[in-house]
Amino acid sequence: MKTKVLLFLCINFLLFTSCSDDDSNGTYEEYLVARPLTMNRAEFANSVDVIAPRPMNESGKVYTYGDYIFINDKYEGIHVIDNSNPNQPVKVAFIQIPGNVDISVKNNFLYADSLMDLVILDISDLDNITIVNRLENVLQDYVAAPFEADLVDYGDYDYYSDEIIVGWEMVSERMSKEQYQSRFGDFGIAFAEVANDASGGTGQGGSLARFKIVEDYLYAVDSHNINIFNISDLDNPQVLDDVHAGFDIETIFNRDNYLFLGSMRGMYIYDISSPATPTFVSEFQHGTACDPVVVDGDYAYVTLRGGNMCGATESGLYIVDISNIENPELVITYPMDGPYGLGIKNEKIFICDGASGLKVYDKTDINNLIELNHFEDIVTYDVIPMENHLIMVGDEILYQYEYLDGSIKLISQIGLN
Repeated sequence: MKTKVLLFLCINFLLFTSCSDDDSNGTYEEYLVARPLTMNRAEFANSVDVIAPRPMNESGKVYTYGDYIFINDKYEGIHVIDNSNPNQPVKVAFIQIPGNVDISVKNNFLYADSLMDLVILDISDLDNITIVNRLENVLQDYVAAPFEADLVDYGDYDYYSDEIIVGWEMVSERMSKEQYQSRFGDFGIAFAEVANDASGGTGQGGSLARFKIVEDYLYAVDSHNINIFNISDLDNPQVLDDVHAGFDIETIFNRDNYLFLGSMRGMYIYDISSPATPTFVSEFQHGTACDPVVVDGDYAYVTLRGGNMCGATESGLYIVDISNIENPELVITYPMDGPYGLGIKNEKIFICDGASGLKVYDKTDINNLIELNHFEDIVTYDVIPMENHLIMVGDEILYQYEYLDGSIKLISQIGLN
């Protein structure tokens, strides 16, 4: 436990020394401050519940299964949307899961993280969702500060108390550099928050997913490891040995017998021919940046987002040749403004470029991407290309588009707040 505290302090110190303001004249600035939201451990262990639909607080990751869409409300739970008619989606429930960020579904069993615990729900009857199991202390046990935060104010939070951090409250504060130093010292700056193909009876997540089910195994990545669960017995998974996979891992994508892990340092490729023991194959390195990845044919498509806690100053789409899986090579890059998730459907690539909207390209010639659509004036986060239409989540809004021969067209949108 002492190791974790020291790690937090070291990360905070390193980021402070690289991100502090050089202005020493005492002028005031606005800082976005993250404060921890806490819950008693006993309350946390019994906190999963299914309630009526409620407004969304902060859009998270999106997942589809059958006629339903599941959208994470960051660190709070999952909004359930009936999408049997994509032209008129309907909010039907909210699954309250403190500390939740990711989910994956197979054969009506939903697997969700709740901080360090793995929660398993039976969703065969959406009107009667039931908890069937809770595996305790099998995942990474902290909620990292949000990317957009300038500072983290832990206040009087005690890591060794019965309270655990389940999320963050974001507030804007105006202060001088002197006030900043007196309140936060050298440990105030925030540390970084350190579309897969569906198969069988599983659902489909976006490119920002950290959970992925492949056959009888659930793979869940944290910042350093691949956590592995044998789910051949769906309601009673077996916890297998973790595999140390690198540093600052953010996303996971599966294609054939390979896992592609997106990290802030590069893309790691692992062979899962022996599914219980993934083995390292190769890596593609890039400058430090936030990094989801999807794969299509002989190419991996990687969006890098710079700025804030992501490290790099430039953002872009990197296209990597993986025809030789043991030696991935960069082919070409395209500038972007601040991309998050991406997805591919046939010859089209869809890129959620943050506040710059949704960008759609024809990737027939990867050396000459042709822009087909650019939906501006919307904030975009992640996207899932379905067989018959496109699903995208933005700033507390769910968008759906139909495919056209040379473009796409909006068919519905629903506010989530």
